[in-house]
Amino acid sequence: MRSKRKFSAEFKAKVALEAIREQNTVSEIAAKHQLHPNQIFQWKKQFLDNSAAAFESGREDSNTDHEAEMAKLYEQIGKLQVANDFLKKKLS
Repeated sequence: MRSKRKFSAEFKAKVALEAIREQNTVSEIAAKHQLHPNQIFQWKKQFLDNSAAAFESGREDSNTDHEAEMAKLYEQIGKLQVANDFLKKKLS
């Protein structure tokens, strides 16, 4: 039985771009890289579907990261206030 091969993102992008350029047929590209043609079609589709992400500003990711960090900080503040109130009651 043949073991499952793993390919890097760079390799997948290289093969997908080669297929998009259409300088060679998918069969020729598949033979060159020892891949099944369906795999090349799949990588090409994924590449085209996700190509818009290269032009996004990244503000959405940083905004969600910022919101998550703020939630974590507010949670920590709440815990510290509860501990502070408990200690004030015990000391008085």
